[in-house]
Amino acid sequence: MAIPKFATVPHSFHAELKQRIGDYFDNLGKSSTGNFSLFAKAIILMSVFIFLYIHLVFFTPVIALAIAECVLLGCVVSAIGFNVMHDGAHGSFSKNKGLNRAAAFTLNLLGGNSFMWNMKHNVVHHAYTNVDGLDDDINIQPWMRMSETQKKYKLHKYQHLYFWFLYCLLYIFWIFLLDYKKYFASKVGGVPLKKMELSDHFVFWGFLVFTCVAGLVLSLVFQLAHTVEHTAFPIANVETNRLEDEWAIHQIKTTANFATKNRVVSWLVGGLNFQIEHHLFPKISHVHYPAISKIIRQACQEYGITYLEYPRVRLAVASHVAFLREMGRK
Repeated sequence: MAIPKFATVPHSFHAELKQRIGDYFDNLGKSSTGNFSLFAKAIILMSVFIFLYIHLVFFTPVIALAIAECVLLGCVVSAIGFNVMHDGAHGSFSKNKGLNRAAAFTLNLLGGNSFMWNMKHNVVHHAYTNVDGLDDDINIQPWMRMSETQKKYKLHKYQHLYFWFLYCLLYIFWIFLLDYKKYFASKVGGVPLKKMELSDHFVFWGFLVFTCVAGLVLSLVFQLAHTVEHTAFPIANVETNRLEDEWAIHQIKTTANFATKNRVVSWLVGGLNFQIEHHLFPKISHVHYPAISKIIRQACQEYGITYLEYPRVRLAVASHVAFLREMGRK
């Protein structure tokens, strides 16, 4: 599809927001990038990841403890992605470009590719949020229908029920496929696998436990930001190929916050529950989102723009389920 253009106005809402947010940091003398609390969080998360991985691989805990550690490892991997990789990829982790590159490279250490992530997320998703045909985050066809402009299949009637399973598979589909082919084929190329002991099978499927948890957490956090009941899915004008709103208003209409007053949630997801703030100012570290959200809320109120937020995680999940049900049946 042809890449649409955003509406242009004499004094844009985005310019107004940039001015107010810039004044906030100037008046307080703060940097918009990460601070000591973010660096400390990064060290804690990476240390916990290394500890859990070493303990699982080299110390062979009993099965019950191993499963619990796999679940925790899945959550930690997600948290590293949210807090370290994500800020690094956006250049908001640190003033130092080298540290930002290192933070972004943690994705490579976890099996992904930082170059592809930059293209998929920073370049496309942040520019054309929820625009079908451009935003890859809502392209889960044919398994799920995330926009009214996408083709509807009979199975979509039940997508609000089976999406839990698909989200669990995200991490695996993202970075793994061949290992499972080898496992089920019982051979590597033309060479048969040696007999797998019970412990070998457990180690193999124990990895699946943590990847499923990571996939579920990653999917929920990202989908709760855009695919809920009241977010917009803009379509460019057929004749002018322009979207109705200017870029900043487009971001607010297509984005929702959740549980912003829950400090535990905010800490774990790297401020991605403040998605409105993140989409408007991706180069500002998430540690500043609670503060600048007040400025953005006030600006939205003055300009008559709806600032969408769900006060609890469960309410956001319920809205996502309702949205999926509607997309599957409408």
